[in-house]
Amino acid sequence: MMNTLPADFLWGNSVSSMQTEGAWNEGGKGMSVYDIREPKEHASDWKVATDSYHRFDEDFDLMQDLGMNCYRFQIAWSRVCPDGDGEFNDEGIAFYQRFIDGLVARGIAPMICLYHFDMPLALAEKYNGFTDRRVMDAFIRYGKKMIDCFGDQVTWWLTFNEQNLYHMPEAFLISGYMQGEKTLRELYQIQHHVMMAHAHLTHYLHETKPGKLMGGMLAHAQVYPATCKPRDVFCARQLDEFFNQNLLRAFAGQGYSPEVMAFVEREGLRDIYREEDLAALATLKNDYMAFSYYASRTLSSDPIQEGTAVNNYMRFGDTPNPHLKATEWNWQIDPLGFRSIITRYYNDWRLPVFPIENGIGVIESWDGETPVADDYRIAYHRDHINAMKEAIFEDGAQVIGYLGWGLIDILSSQGDMRKRYGVVYVNRENHDLKDLRRVPKKSYAWLKRAIHSNGEEM
Repeated sequence: MMNTLPADFLWGNSVSSMQTEGAWNEGGKGMSVYDIREPKEHASDWKVATDSYHRFDEDFDLMQDLGMNCYRFQIAWSRVCPDGDGEFNDEGIAFYQRFIDGLVARGIAPMICLYHFDMPLALAEKYNGFTDRRVMDAFIRYGKKMIDCFGDQVTWWLTFNEQNLYHMPEAFLISGYMQGEKTLRELYQIQHHVMMAHAHLTHYLHETKPGKLMGGMLAHAQVYPATCKPRDVFCARQLDEFFNQNLLRAFAGQGYSPEVMAFVEREGLRDIYREEDLAALATLKNDYMAFSYYASRTLSSDPIQEGTAVNNYMRFGDTPNPHLKATEWNWQIDPLGFRSIITRYYNDWRLPVFPIENGIGVIESWDGETPVADDYRIAYHRDHINAMKEAIFEDGAQVIGYLGWGLIDILSSQGDMRKRYGVVYVNRENHDLKDLRRVPKKSYAWLKRAIHSNGEEM
């Protein structure tokens, strides 16, 4: 495929603060829930990460050399507001100002994400995270402050990383939830409070910073029915509605899905949804649809008992797809699923589409001399970028850009440095920081050609 992408197409990188920054007790930062997590055999602590707090200029230079013109990063809530809902930390805000200035000076557009799982510890301990509306209110206050500080300089905004994760059992790991029985009621409290925080901050950005753009982001895995058996097809469709379409409908200005709200009524959860919440949601309209994509999944209905909440289907029905290869982490590689999601997003919602995480995590080591020969990563990104181009040039989708995940190695979401996504190797292991040297891999030169040719030289 020889089609060249538009001149204003955004190429870049996505990261989170707790996986990159380090400096856990510097610059006036408060404690987050990650700062108390103990290391394990295959998981580091989060105190140093890849030390981008001190090394971001070096990383930005690599991104500039690659030709990247967009960088999605997260502001650490506890760095700018140490207890989550008290005084703001001027030193933390000044750090992110230097960070943004460094990007802009290199022609790299900043994209700010306000939350990537690292709840300030004080809010988690006091209120049990997003189960409590007071945490929602604190997050809105923090988000408004960041918009006030950086909204004139930053065009691209996100509230929550992978917002549909708050509709899954994973919500209890990422929402500041510290104790309880992980009930269905608590799950729906978390997801609704997160959604309302997103709605209020979207309205605030549009009111105070005209021309600045707010997106909503999903962790989107194409889910296939295991067979053509009607119940497999039906359960896969239900899962898509509860995990994906429900939020996409809200992002596009339609409010929550009628199917989801019917379930809410049946389960006696309707009191969670205040009338003023639904009124604010009714006027919500995102500027673009963002998502992460790594793999597709397949659902068998056989192990799912009648009466199981849709939110829990994957706990029972997740099954391997015999037609796809998988990584060592059993993530099944499926570029066609990537194309399908992009095309459907634009067909259904007519809002610009922005895939902002895509990549392959692999166990890799460096011998200290020879660049890592990661041909598998070249193949993965080539096939997914080509699938995106097919969605654009053959299916008519409007796509803003393509951001890879962690294209400079970072800790995985579980803290495992073995799972590397980058085209740049960072010289550290889980329990040995070594020298944290940045070393381009074989894929670095390939990606540089791809970006500098705007997707023509693949």
